[in-house]
Amino acid sequence: MPHSAFPLYVSRDHVGPAAVRSAGTSRLDQRGTPVALVPGSGAPGYLLRTLERCARSGPVRLLDVPGFGDPAGQACHETLGSLADTVARWLAVVPRAPVVLAGHYTGAQAALHATVRAPERVRALVLLAPTFPPHLRRMRPLLGALARTAVHEAPGAVPTVLPTYLKAGPRRLLTCVRSAQADAPEDVLPSVTCPVTVVAGEKGARCPPEWIHHLASRAAFGRALLAPGAHAFPHPHPAVTAEVLAQARAEAP
Repeated sequence: MPHSAFPLYVSRDHVGPAAVRSAGTSRLDQRGTPVALVPGSGAPGYLLRTLERCARSGPVRLLDVPGFGDPAGQACHETLGSLADTVARWLAVVPRAPVVLAGHYTGAQAALHATVRAPERVRALVLLAPTFPPHLRRMRPLLGALARTAVHEAPGAVPTVLPTYLKAGPRRLLTCVRSAQADAPEDVLPSVTCPVTVVAGEKGARCPPEWIHHLASRAAFGRALLAPGAHAFPHPHPAVTAEVLAQARAEAP
């Protein structure tokens, strides 16, 4: 895991055929509902600030999946289905109580599918900048949205993800992206029975406002929120992101 000023506890939990590395509070059975964070593109570093903020108010873990930078090797393959299976197994084995499950970017899609796989283990679901609305499920439009969003991103986010991307390599990153591009989260959300919050950055072309409103409308109990910043808003705006998660934790049934 990348370095953080917060005293992180790193755990390695055996869930099925592999072990999942996570960072966060030492225990998940204290001070209320745990929060579990799933990073996008397998790069957990940019969510460390959100992790730190969340830890001030309750138990939280940031999962290192698929584990591109784990010295012990990847916990799973980088395809969406494998990621969702691994997260669902972790939820079934590690937290003693149901969690608020949050994912960003492709991690949002993995969290959504994990919720469907293990609904009894998720009290509330938070989708942070879930991408690939139908018009971005082809590479050329996606590249255009990437360019339009990049000019609004906080430069400080790049060093938090670059080491992981270099370890992963372009082939595995592309596999992750193409797998998520082939997904249709709008068709999965009607199967989710817990409250769902969908959040997008105000300046993010990869996850436009109309997309999050559509996704929220597909859930039985859904709402859409806009956050300051662009696609990677959790990094420059961790307090805002943590507040969204705190609200989900407080309102969870």
